[in-house]
Amino acid sequence: MSKRNGFTPEGWHTLTTRIVVQEVPQFVEFLKRVFAATGDYRPDQPTVMTIGDSMVMISEPGIRKPMAAFLYVYVEDADEIYRRAIDADATSLEEPSVMPYGDQRGMVEDEWGNIGEIATYSRK
Repeated sequence: MSKRNGFTPEGWHTLTTRIVVQEVPQFVEFLKRVFAATGDYRPDQPTVMTIGDSMVMISEPGIRKPMAAFLYVYVEDADEIYRRAIDADATSLEEPSVMPYGDQRGMVEDEWGNIGEIATYSRK
């Protein structure tokens, strides 16, 4: 059971990623297709998506300028999610391989300039 701190909404963590991109509806669909993210585009407020046990807020530009994010995303099968990202028009930066620290990890860049390191933790 998680402790409620009283100053964050229920279910939220102290640190929340916020990504500012052009074409939020298309980015939301990309996240759903690749990471099985849940949540829906909300035109009048930040869109909140859940990937695994984490939340990310997504906003259109305005006061905030679009900027690329660098996300390290743990998934059950890094090879499969990497393939999904490539099928969704992401560009491969690094094919999945085993890192010295044990993660099976690949790296992609989506069409919005965000970089995702897609990893599966491997116990040695």
